[in-house]
Order: sequence, then structure tokens, then C-alpha cells
Amino acid sequence: MRPMIHGERVRLRRVERSDLPRYVEWLNDPDVRDHLALVHPIGLAGEEQWFEATLRSEPSCQPFAIDARGADLQPETAAEPWVHIGSAGFHEVDWRNRAGELGLVIGRKDLWGRGYGTEAVRVLARWGFLELNLHRVQLKVYQDNARAIRAYEKAGFKVEGCLRQSRFHGGGYHDTLVMGLFREELR
Repeated sequence: MRPMIHGERVRLRRVERSDLPRYVEWLNDPDVRDHLALVHPIGLAGEEQWFEATLRSEPSCQPFAIDARGADLQPETAAEPWVHIGSAGFHEVDWRNRAGELGLVIGRKDLWGRGYGTEAVRVLARWGFLELNLHRVQLKVYQDNARAIRAYEKAGFKVEGCLRQSRFHGGGYHDTLVMGLFREELR
């Protein structure tokens, strides 16, 4: 069983079946889905299939729910010690080469731009380096996702390449950036 991993304002914990309705709500929001690889909305049955498949694919897939301290959020959540705000994890771990591909989504749009994604990336990358003994963490991000690129750069990621016109979205083709991070580059 994976541990809870704590940062200052966020913790990463195992995804539970009870989290799935929130994921469905978030992934059906076009603003949230806009910068994800999902093309169409997803239902609860689809999320349950993902959940079951993920359990079977461990340890190559390492998903976590992101919780933020309730006291740091809106007054209505201050009484709750932790509030589920998103998901982060390694989509795929290549154990032979000690590399993991990181993914992140903050589903709570009211928390975008407040540093929760950056902290979650730092916490996850640190855990990957120190506990999984990864040598490298990498990710792909759509070039028009400036907020995510900023968060990754703050954590120390560097752009390593560009997959030109690799994504069709909104009637046109767009680039995808490949970013990477080594242990000594983590900020």
C-alpha cells in the first residue's frame, strides 16, 4: 500500500473509490478537460474501469489524489482537515531506466494559480526520486497551457523538446512540449 506523502499545504494519498464522482465532475468540465488528453466527457462507469485497471497495473502506474488543507481554502472548508482538489501521479514508470512520466490535474478551478499544482509536482517528484529511486521525471504538456508550464518550471523542469503539431484541438494543430527533471534540478 502506498503511503500518504505530505507537503506543506498538500498531501498525496491513494485514490479511493469514493473520489471517483469528483473526478467525473471535474473531467466533464470543458475548462478542466481542455488541457488533458481526454477528448470527450467521461461517466462514472468509465472512471470505475480506470480505477480497476489502475489497481491491476501497479507498480508501473502510481496515481494519487491531491488533498489541500481545509484551513488554507475557503471559509466553508476550514472545518475539514483535508479537501480533495485533484490528482497527480506517474502514468508510467520505466523501472529499468528509472524514469517516470508525471501527470497532474487540479480539478478545483477556484484553486488554479494558487500554487497547489506546483507544490504537488514538487512533492511527487521528490517522492519519486527518494523513494522510487527514479533518475528522471518527465512529462508532456500542451504548449498553450501556460499555467501548467509555469508550475513545472517552478519545480525545476526544463523543456527538452517539442512534438510539433501533435495535438488537434479547437479546429487546429498545436505543439506538445516534452519537459524533464533530474534529482539535482528539483527546486
